[in-house]
Amino acid sequence: MHTQPGLSEGVAYELAVVCAGEGTAGIAFGPAAQGAKSVPCDGSVVFDRFTAERSLRLDVRGNAGSAGVIAWRIDRLRPSAA
Repeated sequence: MHTQPGLSEGVAYELAVVCAGEGTAGIAFGPAAQGAKSVPCDGSVVFDRFTAERSLRLDVRGNAGSAGVIAWRIDRLRPSAA
């Protein structure tokens, strides 16, 4: 899966990814979608917070021998009260 979600530059977001099945999946996001993070396909949710840049690409790939389904969601984080 590959996508380029339209996000507001400089705004904080949280990415949540879950994989259900067998094996692991790799997820990479950023301007060039570099540095894949491993996501186990055991139904657990993996979170990552980031600040959006001008262009964001999200790539998800099943690793060799893996089978299952992936779901992801990006939530805009509210600014903290000072």
